[in-house]
Amino acid sequence: MSNEVEAFLEYITVTKALSKKSVEAYKSDLCSLEEKFSKPLIFLDTQTLMRLLAFYKNKRTLNRKLSSVNAFFAFCYKQHFSDEQKKVKFAKIPKLLPKFLSYEEIVKGLELIDRTSWIGKRDYALILFLYASGTRISECLEVMLDDIQDGWLHVRHAKGDKERIVPLAKAAKKALDEYMFTCNMHKEYVWCNYQGGKLSRISAYKITQKYLGVSPHVLRHSYATSLIRGGADLRVVQELLGHASLLTTQIYTHIQKQDLKDTVEVCHPMAKNR
Repeated sequence: MSNEVEAFLEYITVTKALSKKSVEAYKSDLCSLEEKFSKPLIFLDTQTLMRLLAFYKNKRTLNRKLSSVNAFFAFCYKQHFSDEQKKVKFAKIPKLLPKFLSYEEIVKGLELIDRTSWIGKRDYALILFLYASGTRISECLEVMLDDIQDGWLHVRHAKGDKERIVPLAKAAKKALDEYMFTCNMHKEYVWCNYQGGKLSRISAYKITQKYLGVSPHVLRHSYATSLIRGGADLRVVQELLGHASLLTTQIYTHIQKQDLKDTVEVCHPMAKNR
């Protein structure tokens, strides 16, 4: 690993406070490139890099690599390690709408849960909690008893260590209270397995997959989609989701535009006669 890459990793760890997983991803991308060329990444020009990265057929994977490289080059220029700010253009990717479920589809899945046991009550409460809070599954599983007060959820373990507070719907809070009342195990975290330990990501995935046929992250998309369709301001949604940039949140505006287009095609006489 070159000194420049090492300095960059220290910067994003200490100054930017990125998560351990994000730092490891940057490290993997940058170090693999240096290994292929057997010399510091800072000496590579953009054309050489593009030739190297051209073998990545998946454009999303390619752009992730390019994002790491561009962030590194920007850092080097800012720290005066380089006299020019190199930047590699990203590959164009068709915009895809995030997968989401309607409220009716979620309710239909919830009706399949047998709530006579505390496990069933937990599964029911977990699905409602994810849909009502828009939390990432990693954030959800870190929630502790004191993080929920007066109908508000304090998300302490957010991405990039950026805490936020979001309101929790009454239906989700009620389901959560019923689960907590039935589950008499002494536990540190809200969501636990049958042994009383913290629920794992794999177990959470199996729960949402079993009843809804989707991953937990789809419920986060469903939360945001419901807010946008209900008329919520984009910046409010950004804050609720904990997005660092509004650009990340703007993907949901495509859903709003599609709704408008569908409405015109159904209701306007000229659209019907095309």
